[in-house]
Amino acid sequence: MRAALALLAAILLPAAVRAEPPATIAVTFDRHTIRPVLAEGLADRATGRKATADDPVRVASISKLVTTLGVLRLVDEGKLDLDSDVSVWLGWPLRHPQFPDRPITLRLLLSHRSGLTDGADYIIPLGETLRQRLADPRAWDSAHGPGDDWFHYTNLNFPVVASVMEAATGERFDRLMQRLVLKPLRLSACYNWSGCDAAAAARAVVLYRADGSVARDDLKGALPACPVVVIEGKPCDLAAYTPGWNGALFSPQGGLRIAMRDLARIGQMLARGGRGFLSPTSYAALTTPEWSLNGHNGVGENGEPDGFFCAYGLGLQPIANRMEGCHDDPFGDGVPRLGHPGEAYALRSGLWLDPKTGRGVAFFTTAVPDDAAKGASAFTAAEEAVIARVRGR
Repeated sequence: MRAALALLAAILLPAAVRAEPPATIAVTFDRHTIRPVLAEGLADRATGRKATADDPVRVASISKLVTTLGVLRLVDEGKLDLDSDVSVWLGWPLRHPQFPDRPITLRLLLSHRSGLTDGADYIIPLGETLRQRLADPRAWDSAHGPGDDWFHYTNLNFPVVASVMEAATGERFDRLMQRLVLKPLRLSACYNWSGCDAAAAARAVVLYRADGSVARDDLKGALPACPVVVIEGKPCDLAAYTPGWNGALFSPQGGLRIAMRDLARIGQMLARGGRGFLSPTSYAALTTPEWSLNGHNGVGENGEPDGFFCAYGLGLQPIANRMEGCHDDPFGDGVPRLGHPGEAYALRSGLWLDPKTGRGVAFFTTAVPDDAAKGASAFTAAEEAVIARVRGR
C-alpha cells in the first residue's frame, strides 16, 4: 500500500514539488521560550509531506557539539578526564607516527589539535577497527603533532572520542548518548536512527541535492534495517560488536538526527550556562577557546585557511571573532556567538546563541550545492539568507 501511494504521489505531485522551495526550518529561542519562525518546503517530495520544526533531520557536524556534551557528562561522573592519554582507556597505544612521545588527549581530539586528518577516511565499517584505520599513515598530519598550536578540522577525531567513551563505560555509543544526553534533556533524537522510533522515521526529512536527487534518509516511513555501515558481504551483527573497537559506527561526527525544536532545547541548556546538566567546570571547558587563529596556524576541512574557523573550544565554535583574516560572522552584526555549523549531503545547519542575552537560533536549509556561493562572510549565502529572514521577523 505504501509503495502504491508513493507511486501515485509521484504521478500527481511533480508540478507542485517543482514549485516548492528547498526544505528550510528555523526556530528561535531564549532561556525560557522556543518559537518556530520559518517552515517551508517538503520533508518528502515523493509524498508531498511538508517540513516542520518537529521533523528529525541529519544535522551533520552539529553532532560534534552534542557528542562533546556526552564526554563532559562522563568527565563530571569521574569516568573520563580531558587531559589523560586516551590510550589508558583504549587499551592500546594511540600515537602520532611522527611524534610518538606526545600523548593524545580528549582535549586535543575535541579541539581538532590531535594531529589527525581525514586522509584515511572517517567512515569505518562494522568488521574493521579504529586501530586498523589509524595504522594508515594518511590518517596523520606529518607536519603537525598533538598539542601544536595548529588547528586542522578533522572528522576522524570524533570516532576516536566515541571509542574512548565506549571503552570507558562498556556501552555502545548510540545507547550511551541516549543515557547521557538525549533522554536527560528530553529530546526525541538519535545517532544513525538507532534509538529513534518508527514515528520519528515517518517524519524524517529526506535530504535532496540541488539537482533534486536523493542524498540521504529516504526512509520511506520505516527505520533502516541496519543503522551502520558494514563491510560488503558481511552481516549487520551488532550483537557481536565490542564497545571501544570502532566508535565510527554511529557517526559521532555527523550522524545525529534531531528536529529543530529539540535542537533549540540544547541551545537553551547552553544559554543557561549548562545549569543542571553540566558542572560549571565542564561548561567553562566547553566554551573556552582552546585555539585561536593568528593568521597562519590552522586550516579548515578542505586543508586550506578559509576564514571560517577562527577559534574553537571543545566541540564548539565561537563566531564573530575579530582577528585578521577572519570572516566568521554570518549574522553580520559583530555579536559574539557560540554554537556549531553543519554541512553534509546538501544540507547546511546551525545552532547559534548569544551567551549574554541567551537568545539563539536553530536552523537547517537543504538542496544547497557543494559549490554554493559564499555570502558576506565565509558562510554560504544560503545560510546567511535564513539568518536574515529570521532576524527580520
